[in-house]
Amino acid sequence: MSNPPFKFSINIDGSMPVYVQIENLVQYAIASGHYGPGDTLPSVREMSETLGINPNTVTKSYRDLELMKMVRSRRGVGVMVTDEAPAICIRDARLKAEYSLRDSVAECVVSGIKVADVRRIVKEAIESGETPYLVR
Repeated sequence: MSNPPFKFSINIDGSMPVYVQIENLVQYAIASGHYGPGDTLPSVREMSETLGINPNTVTKSYRDLELMKMVRSRRGVGVMVTDEAPAICIRDARLKAEYSLRDSVAECVVSGIKVADVRRIVKEAIESGETPYLVR
């Protein structure tokens, strides 16, 4: 595809399990068009080296994504995006992101952060182009 490579990143110390972070990132990459039907995801070895994690964690993520019908694995070929994946990922990723954003904004408001500051933070996040789960 013509998109720049998707930047996979995880937060080992975060509250969300690493395998779920990987599943979410793959779904976001598909929803955003970085990967389309028939495209091959990074191999288990590549992904584990990129993220500095155990290959078994990546294998679990890929297996879960396969059960969700977003990818399929073929021996000797790799893990490929299914034809159904974009529609599934767009729907699920948008819902997940919307719920998360609403929760985060509500946390800001009840913490006493001014509305203008919340807007600034959201604007900065949009303009940064960062992927989720970056360690700050």
